[in-house]
Amino acid sequence: MRIDYHIKDKIDFYIVIPVLLLLLLGLVAIYSSTFNNSLAQNNFEKQLYFALSSFFIFLIIHFIPTNTFKVISIPSYLFGILLLLLVLVIGKKVSGAKSWLGLGVFGFQPSEFAKIATILMLSNFLSRHNNNIDSIKDIMIALIIGFIPVALILLEPDMGSSIIFFFFILVLLFWKGLSILWLVVVISPAVVALSAIFGTTTFIISLILLLGILFLLNRDLFFNGSVFALNLASGFFADYVYNILSPHQQARINSFLDPSSDPLGTGYNSIQAMVAVGSGGIFGKGFMNGNQTQLQYIPEQWTDFIFCAISEEFGFIGSITVIILFLILLGRILRNASNTRDEFLSLTQIGIFAVLFIHFLINVGMVIGLVPIIGVPLPFVSYGGSSLIVNVIMIAIVSNIYRTRKNYT
Repeated sequence: MRIDYHIKDKIDFYIVIPVLLLLLLGLVAIYSSTFNNSLAQNNFEKQLYFALSSFFIFLIIHFIPTNTFKVISIPSYLFGILLLLLVLVIGKKVSGAKSWLGLGVFGFQPSEFAKIATILMLSNFLSRHNNNIDSIKDIMIALIIGFIPVALILLEPDMGSSIIFFFFILVLLFWKGLSILWLVVVISPAVVALSAIFGTTTFIISLILLLGILFLLNRDLFFNGSVFALNLASGFFADYVYNILSPHQQARINSFLDPSSDPLGTGYNSIQAMVAVGSGGIFGKGFMNGNQTQLQYIPEQWTDFIFCAISEEFGFIGSITVIILFLILLGRILRNASNTRDEFLSLTQIGIFAVLFIHFLINVGMVIGLVPIIGVPLPFVSYGGSSLIVNVIMIAIVSNIYRTRKNYT
């Protein structure tokens, strides 16, 4: 009984078990979706290798001193920036983005490592302030720390990773105590610019809503006018931003607005993904019996569209199982972050929560047609070595903090 108690006291099974089950579901789906593809038949073995390797990485990180994460925050951030610069020079272009560095027979994405490095660096900076972060100087420094990697990733260009960064930066600022007013100031230019891409009507509506929100939160006419002018400018420059996107990213946005406009081109993946999900029914068509999966209707389904294979072959039961496992995992990380009194460790956990949550939300949203197809994998499930290793490292950091929680709660 003492051994069991000791294990439960050192390992959070509400985190470890969902991750293990998601890994197993991912391996099953990858095996099924690559079985009839001669060019991808080795992907299952590769993913299994990375899964086994990540187990040992997890153990190492789980048992290192917890204060190590703060010590390495600045060096890891600088190293992450160096890798992002390096990939722009000697990186390999995949799917229209120069985002991969070769490492022997393997490749990895520096943007994946930069996620952890930026979370640690921002958590370090924000935790130095005892009060809420409401001064313009502190907000600007935090945004600069966050948006340097974002700018480099946009140069690749990789819109999906940029969105992930933008989201977790905002979540970290909000967790630190950034006021709703300043949160609106930070987030509104991006929202208004995006609305301008959808058309003049949505652009005008977003500006009207912004004015209403500003006057509800603040009565300073000069401040509100300045924020409104900033957003007006961001809307006018939306076309310019849209034009600097790569052609395949523009096509993905257009196909999101109307997938049927090009059903055999840019809208093809979206339509086929929804067909796969809808055809699974309650219990699915059975392992390796999905038409969309086995006949390869969706290109490289084992990566960003792995949820389709699960939905088609295991039906609603399989889909809801994946969703429940993610909700348990995310809910537990959020709970642990709330209970950790050390601010650096709490911010680190909430940053990890934000990364996993937005990955999950966007990936499932892509499959069911709620968000544009922007190339975001499903954590622990989609094929991809660098993504899997980084996700396991993040979970290991959370697990490490849980192991030493009595020192920080």
